[in-house]
Amino acid sequence: MRGLRGTIPMIELTRLNGSRLSLNCDLIKQAESAPDTVLTLITGEKLVVLEPRSEVTRRTLDYRAAVLRAAWPDAASALSAKTARHAQDVVERADADEAAT
Repeated sequence: MRGLRGTIPMIELTRLNGSRLSLNCDLIKQAESAPDTVLTLITGEKLVVLEPRSEVTRRTLDYRAAVLRAAWPDAASALSAKTARHAQDVVERADADEAAT
């Protein structure tokens, strides 16, 4: 994925025959493991890919997180929080740092 400017919302995947494809992740309606990963797009088209469903999900979430980080740079630490509690700790530390300056 390139920098946000000029970025197309695509994730890289692999067809069963080994050829690579870039898929606009906004078009994914549903992902199934049956046993191959079958992606149903909002157009009704179905794609079968080598990557497991969890990997498709991870790549989509990584892309969306990158978009949010670029659009809201001050929230980078909150976006990387692993749990709600960790996010609360991050916010409290940021508030304390801001109050100290």
